[in-house]
Amino acid sequence: MSVPQSRFLISAPSSNSGKTTLTLGLLRALRERGLAVQPFKCGPDYIDTIHHTAAAGRTSLNLDTFMASEAHMRAVYAHYAAHADVSVTEGVMGLFDGADKMKGSSAEIAALLDIPVVLVMNARSMAYSAAPLIYGLKNFHSGIRVVGVIFNFVNTESHYRFLQEACTDAGVEALGYLPKNEALHIPSRHLGLHISAETDYEQIIQRLAELIPRTVNLDRLLEITAVHADGTDNASDDRVLAGPIYLSQLNSKPLRITVARDEAFSFLYHQNIECLRAFGEVQWVSLLHDRVLPETDLLYLPGGYPELFARQLAENQTMLESIRNYCFNDGVAYAECGGLMYLARELVDGKGNSFEMAGVLDLATTMQHAKMTLGYRVMHWDGLEIKGHEFHYSGLKDALGQASLAQMTNARGMPVDTQLFRVKNTFAAYTHLYWADQPGFIQQLINQTTKSADGRQPKAHSLP
Repeated sequence: MSVPQSRFLISAPSSNSGKTTLTLGLLRALRERGLAVQPFKCGPDYIDTIHHTAAAGRTSLNLDTFMASEAHMRAVYAHYAAHADVSVTEGVMGLFDGADKMKGSSAEIAALLDIPVVLVMNARSMAYSAAPLIYGLKNFHSGIRVVGVIFNFVNTESHYRFLQEACTDAGVEALGYLPKNEALHIPSRHLGLHISAETDYEQIIQRLAELIPRTVNLDRLLEITAVHADGTDNASDDRVLAGPIYLSQLNSKPLRITVARDEAFSFLYHQNIECLRAFGEVQWVSLLHDRVLPETDLLYLPGGYPELFARQLAENQTMLESIRNYCFNDGVAYAECGGLMYLARELVDGKGNSFEMAGVLDLATTMQHAKMTLGYRVMHWDGLEIKGHEFHYSGLKDALGQASLAQMTNARGMPVDTQLFRVKNTFAAYTHLYWADQPGFIQQLINQTTKSADGRQPKAHSLP
């Protein structure tokens, strides 16, 4: 017997319309109705997903048609949406903005997964002019279904009535609005939302959850986005997700995989971690709070904000020594972005203060003269092609003369300066790779490592 569920994608004409604010509020408001709410995020952003998870109480998943195949995206969405009452997907940028025209856009994902679109529109300086804009977004591409609009920054109820009339004439239902309220503003940092102890996200999310039901018709939202799922396609989807499991059989025994995760290192793609589980047992370590590395066969240092915690990281000398010894004793490691910064000789903050890091890589990183580097990347390495996303303000210092193991190109195939560094069995790059759909990357890391004289993989390392 089919079970009614609700699935929708929140998008907008452009960035800064309030997509994330509305999404966070809806996730919590629906959760407080007793519904199982599954969040998703279009695109490569790993910051919004952290907030989604906090609001919904369920891990948020990335949906990105540039970094992964359509089959993988379908499998991820079907697998997690099947176990939820409501699936809420937050779009990226404007509805049709992608890496190359519509490629990777929210519209492409909505069409691929047949998810109805609910627009959030910034109505701060708009009234009836919303009508042609809504009409254009609704009719520009026949493969998507724009079913409703929620307006943001609405001044008064009379202002909202003008907007309702615009929706009626554009042929899309008005579902409500959010009033202009500076107390609900969340500051931005780098890309997406700020992660900082200075902002009380929980308080803002809870306040949104209390306000939204007053001015947004949640019952109607769930009604017009209802679907009937019987779960009959879940088996094939699960097989796609389980694809990397056979790779674990290439190893003589399951690997002990250690992943850094704390306030300084939190930029993770959930499905990457699930892929790692195919190779062994995943355990967590804090480079801020733990003293030494546990017994480890494969170490993964993801991105984050190490520059905000540079002093604490530098003061944890036993962990720096533990990581240094592991890497210089042929331990297998992969570091990206913030993880690369941790493995460098030093990290220079925006004020010019220098902090000693692990010293595995013969280079330094600096936040001085910060310049944003942003975009999709394709890594071409020994016959393997794997995609990811690069986003950072820090830069390399004293890295001249170091050759890259791999060639990197952008979304349009043009070469970029990003490098893949190697020291012994430690690999590092600025790119956040999405290997959940390309588990051969993890196997290649293992295959590339230096073998001992008897041909076995390097022995796991720990300190007393």
